[in-house]
Amino acid sequence: MSLALFETGFYGRLRQQAGDHWHAYVSHDFVQQLGQGQLPPAAFRHYLTQDYLFLLHFARAYGLLVSKLQDPAALRAATASLNAIVNELPLHVAYCQQWGISEAALARQAEAVETINYTRYVLDVGHSGDALELMTALMPCVAGYAEIGLTLLHHPATMLADNPYADWIRNYGDADYLAGVSAALNLFETLAHQRAGAERFDQLATIFTTATRLESAFWQMGLDPQLTSSQ
Repeated sequence: MSLALFETGFYGRLRQQAGDHWHAYVSHDFVQQLGQGQLPPAAFRHYLTQDYLFLLHFARAYGLLVSKLQDPAALRAATASLNAIVNELPLHVAYCQQWGISEAALARQAEAVETINYTRYVLDVGHSGDALELMTALMPCVAGYAEIGLTLLHHPATMLADNPYADWIRNYGDADYLAGVSAALNLFETLAHQRAGAERFDQLATIFTTATRLESAFWQMGLDPQLTSSQ
């Protein structure tokens, strides 16, 4: 997958419209410190814990998306994404255990305000809007993480040797993962075409940019001293 793909189609228009908010998300200090291996381990552990809780709600959002679709091809595509998220949960638990976070600790962890804000926003968009609106709220995460991972993997400043976060970075360049992102982008472009996305651009751009801002807040959550100091 080429990084140029993220600049094309209806998704590319929304990404461009997000402007500085998009740059703040994909180039956040949290991401830069991951790539350089300088992120404090406590910050990463806090992020991993909240990311697990985020994935639970993300699966719920994809389940809601499936319920809003009728076309068989779209149903298959959205269901495949839902299954991929559900299948990722035990892998995430195993990865957390490598960082000293037990499954029991994940289960009793309270959601951070940033996790609540982001996930409930996406679910609210899904409950109040149609499939295109919901997928617009999902795409900054779905495609944004692929862009971040590929950028880190190809950036000369990224250190993979002796970097404790190298496995995390490589995960977002995995062929199966990128194939899933490509399928999600294709579904999104289909929905935008079928459901008059161009005529609703301003409304959808607001949803996309809001989700992008919430992604940045999610990164910042990991860096905030008051959140990481107790980890």
